[in-house]
Amino acid sequence: MRPSSCAWLAAAGFAALVSAPARAQHFGRNPVVDRLFAEWDKPGSPGCALGVLRDGRFIYQGGYGMANLDYDIANSPTMVYYIGSDSKQFTAASIALLALEGRLSLDDDIRKYIPEMPDYGTPITIRHLIHHTSGIRDVYVLMALAGLPLENIFSDSEAIALIARQKALNFRPGDEFLYSNSGYFLLGQIVKRVTGESLRLYADELIFRPLGMTHTHFHDDPGHVMKNRAMSYQPDPDGGFRISYLQNFDKIGAGGLYSTIQDLAKWDENFYTHQVGGDALQRLIHTRGVLNTGDTLKYAFGNNLGRYRGLRITEHGGALMGYKADVLRFPDQHFTVLETCNLGSIEPGRLAFAVADVYLAGQLGPRVERGDSTTERSAAASGEAAPAPPGVSDSASLTGLVGDYYSSELDVTYHVALRHDDLVLSARHKPAEPLVPAGPDSFRAGEVTLHFERSSSEGVAARFGLDAGRVRGIRFERR
Repeated sequence: MRPSSCAWLAAAGFAALVSAPARAQHFGRNPVVDRLFAEWDKPGSPGCALGVLRDGRFIYQGGYGMANLDYDIANSPTMVYYIGSDSKQFTAASIALLALEGRLSLDDDIRKYIPEMPDYGTPITIRHLIHHTSGIRDVYVLMALAGLPLENIFSDSEAIALIARQKALNFRPGDEFLYSNSGYFLLGQIVKRVTGESLRLYADELIFRPLGMTHTHFHDDPGHVMKNRAMSYQPDPDGGFRISYLQNFDKIGAGGLYSTIQDLAKWDENFYTHQVGGDALQRLIHTRGVLNTGDTLKYAFGNNLGRYRGLRITEHGGALMGYKADVLRFPDQHFTVLETCNLGSIEPGRLAFAVADVYLAGQLGPRVERGDSTTERSAAASGEAAPAPPGVSDSASLTGLVGDYYSSELDVTYHVALRHDDLVLSARHKPAEPLVPAGPDSFRAGEVTLHFERSSSEGVAARFGLDAGRVRGIRFERR
């Protein structure tokens, strides 16, 4: 055959490939598992990539739905996904390696490395950051409260300044466990300041390259070209899907890692081979946090240690920008479920345990209720109207709450107005939202609760405190 004919046929073959939706290749298909993902396993829907490992080898790997709806590219174990908070185990492992090298101590005061942080009276240690017991307010919640969208360009120095501007902690370090993305973002900054190179470079040198994880990196450069990147989506109100990916988001440490199912399998096997870090790293990253009371947490180094139906597990989930992920390991069975998804409405933790139920059916004990994983999830609404809280202010007294309130910690002004005898709250980049009574001079707007303090003489509010889940006690003063 003439070279020109070969070239023509090759071009025709390529055109045929791209003209029809690309379909993921599956290895070891299991019809019971496939049914768990059936609602997303179609050309017009985002979905998931899945890998199931036993004794270090895939017994199942494949994809459901599409990685890119624009170009009809299917989800697959070779596609690259953002894995959200599953990044934390790699940040924690990087810190652990530095501790084993003697380049830092887990009991160091973080102000040794980040002097910008205030002195809150009780030292915050690296160990506090690792186990989410620092009390530091969550940076992503702070950004949302300050009207700083994640899609904005927001430098690391600005993020540190926002965290350091907080005049108080959620609680005294070591008193409680409260998940904080600030802690892991700061851990990434500590790696940079100790080593002189970014977390991206350090993790690549010490973890990813030694394990052959060639499609994994911490994404600290929004302009970086990434081969085989899966796009992320959210459901559209009209029944379709909208792109959820945020191009400018480049914060690493708490998240920021992109990887594939096949690369994550290499990291998973290191839990058994100890190729990176040896036995010492495995002992350290399985160390649970301990509160000031002496109570031991389930949370270790970016992993939850627990039991499921009688078997030991380590598990962590991730969620951001419409991406979802879950890593579920049964160490005694040398069995792992790896899941990366690109649709924000999917619950990967629930699906990962359902997959484990299929393959470990003969080894699992009775089913019992279990709490959510660390994957972000929305609570289901009960559908019933809540009873009116006691002591709600009447419409006349609401006038004393109307006004503008400023927070120096967030550098933002919130506006409280009265419309049709009801209070509404608005702020920078935030449309007006009703304030729903939650108690005497306390009101809720979504996930935010405001607690007003009136002056004794005039009954006019002088300030309010704001609670928002991973952020407590932000002070706003009347302007």
